[in-house]
Amino acid sequence: MPHSKKSHESTKHPSIKGLGLPEYSDLMEQLRFTPNDGRIWLGTQRMILQHVVTMAALRKDMIETYGIEEARGILTRMGYTSGVTDAEMATQIRPNASHLDIMAVGPALHALEGVVSVEPVKLDIDVENGHFHTEFIWRDSAEVDAHLKHFPPSTDPVCWNLIGYACGHSTRFMGKRILYKEVECRAMGAEHCRVVGKPLRDWDDIDGIQYLTPDFQGENYQAPHKKTSTRVRSSFKQSETQEEPRTATFKSLVGASSGFQTVCHLLQKVASTDATVLFLGETGVGKGAFAKTLHEISERKEKPFIALNCAAIPDTLIESELFGVEKGAYTGASTSRAGRFERANNGTIFLDEVGTLTLTAQGKLLRALQDGEIERVGDEKIRNVDVRVIAATNVDLKEEVDEKRFREDLWFRLNVFPIRIPPLRERRDDIPLLMEVFLNKYIEKHKRNVTGFTERAVDALFNYHYPGNIRELENIIERAVILASNNAPIDLSHLFTSQEDYHSTMSVLNKEGGLTGNRASTHSQRAEFRDFVRQILDQNLPLEELENMIIGEAVIQAEGNLSEAGRSLGLTRAQTAYRYNKASKTTE
Repeated sequence: MPHSKKSHESTKHPSIKGLGLPEYSDLMEQLRFTPNDGRIWLGTQRMILQHVVTMAALRKDMIETYGIEEARGILTRMGYTSGVTDAEMATQIRPNASHLDIMAVGPALHALEGVVSVEPVKLDIDVENGHFHTEFIWRDSAEVDAHLKHFPPSTDPVCWNLIGYACGHSTRFMGKRILYKEVECRAMGAEHCRVVGKPLRDWDDIDGIQYLTPDFQGENYQAPHKKTSTRVRSSFKQSETQEEPRTATFKSLVGASSGFQTVCHLLQKVASTDATVLFLGETGVGKGAFAKTLHEISERKEKPFIALNCAAIPDTLIESELFGVEKGAYTGASTSRAGRFERANNGTIFLDEVGTLTLTAQGKLLRALQDGEIERVGDEKIRNVDVRVIAATNVDLKEEVDEKRFREDLWFRLNVFPIRIPPLRERRDDIPLLMEVFLNKYIEKHKRNVTGFTERAVDALFNYHYPGNIRELENIIERAVILASNNAPIDLSHLFTSQEDYHSTMSVLNKEGGLTGNRASTHSQRAEFRDFVRQILDQNLPLEELENMIIGEAVIQAEGNLSEAGRSLGLTRAQTAYRYNKASKTTE
């Protein structure tokens, strides 16, 4: 996407003032109903129509079952995910538009979906320099209606899902964490709802971020006082029973996606136990960070945390590293040395890449897990240890067991509480948050003054497939911080300079002067399709014959895979099979 101009724009931008036609006519074209298939599509996203009274009932049940704080967090994070998804779609629908035109997709979609009518009050946005300050009026919020269906007027704002959406949409757009606060709410007696959005670091009080990231802790964050919690609770007529306080903190973890939240939830469940935990996931997903966090929120947090990458130790040394070595002629050691298990006594040991252990080492590890006993290499003395074991692997241990490369009994011992950490490509909601964290980290480390990311850099980082996961993202941003000029943003040219397999989504001019590429404009594509349809009509080709040709070609391109062919046509496998068989009979 070309980016030759600054994006410091104000509230008078015509494309979103009042959100009137034709400014979101392109969005209306993205809305498709296919009742025969039971689907509604907004772009490439499947949607549903939902009654407000149903959402009101769900909200009521969540508040009464989980309490206000938990219900608010769930609804806020749901909104955040939706906002990030719509922001990604916005860059596809309006690939060559100004920043505010793209930014306007979120408010416009809310109006189109019947959620709320949005009126901009202040729009002060400069993507390249990371400046963001917006203010909106929300009129006739459906979320307020849903809340007031079962609860009396509130003393606190209630547009939780809408706030999450705004945070997610703007965070994806800016490539840094944007926090919105509802400063007026119709549920509190105001004429309308009013929200203000700014980068996290620009707020003096960042209360509200904890609903996006559970157990968030930061230098500017102070948890609400208990009297506040009680006041909120009483305003919703809840039980006087106080919620169980959370003591867990996730200082070293960053994320907001559903996959990230699931892992955090599992960590909290297992933290208070001594159960063995096995982290599963690709290289670079952050297994070490999750393991360290699990130790920090466990009962053993004051005791040692000892980590060992089993793949980094030669086979001849792995046993002495794990269990220690005794001096003597047998071992050749001049001094006795405790192994990792002894050093981790009463604490936690983290065994990364546990699938690389030799069968001999596996047998001794099994004994340590079963009996809490170890023997140093070259020693006959049995030593008792009390250690919690956390293991991690990026290979399929069950397959390793089937191939006789890993002991089945050890696999059973390690697989007590498995936690799969999704790859970054399945956690795209986390990318803008990680971008901000890594940018600030390496600006400080390398003493650089990089102002942020250009919009096309944000877009590229969000869409890259990350075979190296979070570790690769961190390396890319560190390199970009070094390459970028001082007092300037990181651009696309600074990112993929080390043979990464990145395919640009930018559009270019063809010889006819039109746009080509992965992101050609929606209107240009439709014009081309109309020309193609006219050519077909000129041939007087029967509709049934045309359909048979399309079905047949889709199956050929999918190499006979009916499911894949169906996805390319927006059909189910059963529908594709039926039409393909019908077409085959017709051509016989």
